[in-house]
Amino acid sequence: MVRPAQTARSERTREALRRAALVRFLGQGVEDTSAEQIAADAGVSLRTFYRHFTSKHDLLFADYDAGLEWFRAALAEQSGDVSLIESVHAAVMAAPYDVDAVARIAELRTQELDAGRIVRHVRQVEGEFAEAVEEFLIRTDQPGHGTDERLRVTVTARCVAAAVFGAMEVWMLDPDRSLSELARLTRTALESVAEGFDSTRR
Repeated sequence: MVRPAQTARSERTREALRRAALVRFLGQGVEDTSAEQIAADAGVSLRTFYRHFTSKHDLLFADYDAGLEWFRAALAEQSGDVSLIESVHAAVMAAPYDVDAVARIAELRTQELDAGRIVRHVRQVEGEFAEAVEEFLIRTDQPGHGTDERLRVTVTARCVAAAVFGAMEVWMLDPDRSLSELARLTRTALESVAEGFDSTRR
């Protein structure tokens, strides 16, 4: 699918701002970083910064937001010829993780933001993740239009999202934050919820 030029340009700008914020936050801390510095580093105006983010603190969730974009794109490329578990696992692991940066940004989030704000944002991203899985199921399964079929798709998507985010939460708390451990935890979480799914979707 060809995206409109405006959308592609907007995504590039958001990514440039995320990268610039990450470098600044990790190099000099959140408190000593200004929105002006982030905008300048990304090569955009302060006005453009505020068109995309309400504050510099929004960029403390850049790892989640960027990961969601990678996940959506990777899942859209899955054909549906393999199981739901394999498709989601492959899409999750397609993101270009910087393990050290993910851990340090997670630490900065807990230092700079109250727990309620972090939980709200993570739950929002988890909901968007579930929507992506739901779209994939509708595209590949072509379920019927009845209420029960719609419910099955919705519940499956939300369970998958909860499993993946649960695995990521455990991974971020574990001293062994290797990609192989993330892959193992994600697969374990997905397989644990798959036991309740229709066997044809495992």
